[in-house]
Amino acid sequence: MAQRIAAHPQLCMGAFCPRTGEALASLFLKPISAVQLQSARTWADCAKICSHDGGQSSRDLFGISLSSISPQGVEAIFAFFWPRALKAGWRQIYLGSPAPGLARWRRGEPHAPVESYVYAMRRGGPQDPQLRYYWKKGFKTIVACKAGYFPHAASLDYGVVVRGRIPLSFLAPLWRHVPLSWLRGMERCLARVL
Repeated sequence: MAQRIAAHPQLCMGAFCPRTGEALASLFLKPISAVQLQSARTWADCAKICSHDGGQSSRDLFGISLSSISPQGVEAIFAFFWPRALKAGWRQIYLGSPAPGLARWRRGEPHAPVESYVYAMRRGGPQDPQLRYYWKKGFKTIVACKAGYFPHAASLDYGVVVRGRIPLSFLAPLWRHVPLSWLRGMERCLARVL
């Protein structure tokens, strides 16, 4: 954890209970290039901290870890990070996710391709509960389904790489010239509308 924080301190954040100081959620990100993402066979390949993370021109991030004991903590982290992501010019975030319903599904569909489950939709969102959770958080694009991505028995060691676009990031050239305080105010206004 210390190595992650030291490498990219501006991309590591946490949400804490104001009364007890208990950690409610944490998020660790790192820059990643399209080449790094495509060539990665495992989550560890994506999460590896390197001196050349993402390259100079990368506007994409990889979510190394999103941990929480509170949905409100996750919301607080996203609310905190969103204006800062706009200001920094970040465009999209990739995550490596388990698909914990896969093993159970596979018992009933032993010959079906894993992708049949991963891409399956139910009630307007992904069938898998973890993919549905990320989908509700804005990670609506499945980029890849990778065997041996990380050890996770319920996912049969498969991992799913998902992508979320940072809202309004397509206006990145504009946001660089806007004060952070204005972007934070804009976030509060949008939160009321959305």
